[in-house]
Amino acid sequence: MSEYNPNYLDFEQPLLEIENKITTIETSANASQKDIKKIESLKIDLDKNISKIFSSLSDWQISQIARHPLRPYTLDYIRDMFTDFVEIHGDRMFGDDKAIICGFATLENESFMLIGHQKGRDSKEKVYRNFGMPKPEGYRKALRAMKLAEKFQIPILTFIDTPGAYPGIDAESRNQSIAIADNLYQMSKINTPIISVVIGEGGSGGALAIGVADRLAMLQYSIYSVISPEGCASILWKDASKANIAAEELSITSGKLLGHKLIDRIIPEPHGAAHRNYAAMYSSLKSNILDMLQEVNNTSHSELLKNRYAKLMSYGQFES
Repeated sequence: MSEYNPNYLDFEQPLLEIENKITTIETSANASQKDIKKIESLKIDLDKNISKIFSSLSDWQISQIARHPLRPYTLDYIRDMFTDFVEIHGDRMFGDDKAIICGFATLENESFMLIGHQKGRDSKEKVYRNFGMPKPEGYRKALRAMKLAEKFQIPILTFIDTPGAYPGIDAESRNQSIAIADNLYQMSKINTPIISVVIGEGGSGGALAIGVADRLAMLQYSIYSVISPEGCASILWKDASKANIAAEELSITSGKLLGHKLIDRIIPEPHGAAHRNYAAMYSSLKSNILDMLQEVNNTSHSELLKNRYAKLMSYGQFES
């Protein structure tokens, strides 16, 4: 068996051994013609194993994929999909929150105001980005960017990927709840098209604060929830280890949320999820964004606002 690799989830570990064999042959200076032919057989075996694993994922496993350490983040999409990115810094009240990225950018000659959560890869970057958990100044920066987009009549595109808003004392002392509530209110009536995409984990109000949109999409293996599975399990059963049970009950996966009509579309991920093929993920996301943009551009702004309100009012089901 191969040595455990933290960049592979527990249920992905069987893939690691096959990939290591392929890498060993490809990098060997003494590889024979027979060894090279064996690569094709190993790749077929790898594809079969990926298909087998990803055909029967539990909601908890999908939650883990949504947080995968190699999953593309907002800045990855900005760097490889967009051009002419000009970042906006600061909320003009307190400071510049590194957990939220804002700025103008171009995609296939279409201008956007981009707003997205940003996590870190290594320890230093995770601390710098506050693990993708924004503070009030982050949400105020996002709102400032939205108001700029409204002024210049540029569509807003948000990338959601956060475990939640930062719950620390300093964030609370600067009115975290008010910052989130103000974004929800302002986004509900901002007079320019808004498209939101959950690219990883969409956690609680931290996600909602940039998630009020005319079109809300989720990547295939992303999650969107009022609380994390661990948080839910800690409250209901006083035991975070029951997160797998909570994940099933919360209906946090893209398929279930589309079934509940809480999102508008699911954006397909490449074979084995986004972290296994960035280029294919970028291509899929780009085509879906442009498709959603065409949908909102074909609707007048007054109709967009009317439809946005109706969408918000339609959320939730009950039985009498």
